[in-house]
Amino acid sequence: MNDAAPHRARSLDEFRQLQGQFFRGDEIAASIASYRPRPTDVVISPFGKCGTTWLQQTFHTLRTRGDMDFDDISRVVPWIETAGACGLDLEAPQRAEPRGFKSHLTWDRAPEGARYVVSLRDPKDAMVSHFRFMEGWFFEPGAIALGEYLAATLADRRPGHGYWSHLLGWWAQRRNPDVLLVSYEHMSADPEANVRRLAGFCGIALDEALLALTLQRTSLAFMLAHKDRFDDAMMRRLSEERCGLPPGGDSAKVREGKVGANRKQMPAEIAAAFDARWAEEVTPELGFSDYAALEAALRRDG
Repeated sequence: MNDAAPHRARSLDEFRQLQGQFFRGDEIAASIASYRPRPTDVVISPFGKCGTTWLQQTFHTLRTRGDMDFDDISRVVPWIETAGACGLDLEAPQRAEPRGFKSHLTWDRAPEGARYVVSLRDPKDAMVSHFRFMEGWFFEPGAIALGEYLAATLADRRPGHGYWSHLLGWWAQRRNPDVLLVSYEHMSADPEANVRRLAGFCGIALDEALLALTLQRTSLAFMLAHKDRFDDAMMRRLSEERCGLPPGGDSAKVREGKVGANRKQMPAEIAAAFDARWAEEVTPELGFSDYAALEAALRRDG
């Protein structure tokens, strides 16, 4: 694509090519290696499109009492894997304590020695959200069908990669005192309870004024009104430089975020394939017949 006028991918193969240009394994490894964990650090490490940005904003609001003086939430709560590519020093002073970071790493790849917050989400909702996130940024709207995209996602069986490995690894740590495991669905259903849990886990004193402020500044309405702070601005600029994408792509992370939205969008045969993959990957290991059963157990344990 570099020898043509700037444009987004027009096929699945072209999209994969762009992703390969954008994410560089040696660069990611070097960025991870540059991080020096502290016992009080909070690493927010869900799988992609499972509530990461929401948790970054909640955490940063709590520790700063509402700071919004940033252009990109990942500038003040840096993404460990891509900090180097974005020119960020992971050891630079942060605006408040505790230090906070973003990651999408699995448990076995996450740097040891910090504390970790992971939100789980129905894989069907997460993958539909991932498609919408890439559409209009990395590929042209309408160029790749949702079913085609999701089928390719399911076909990726690289060991240690993907939703299933992430889920199984972090689930095994759910009783680890240095790990807070929550669900996107519970965050949506009871925001106050989850703000209280996050503040307690991070050691942040929570009064009623801070609780009210945090609930207001992590609401969908507020984050949509300030979506330019949550649209991956640094990564979008980098993608335009590296991949020849047109400027100003739609990289917005804050959308509707509805629980169960996949049911109206996902083709029936793809939904069945997701169910089959769950039965293959998760049920034999954890005993849960589907995500709803796992999420209900997580709420009971919490």
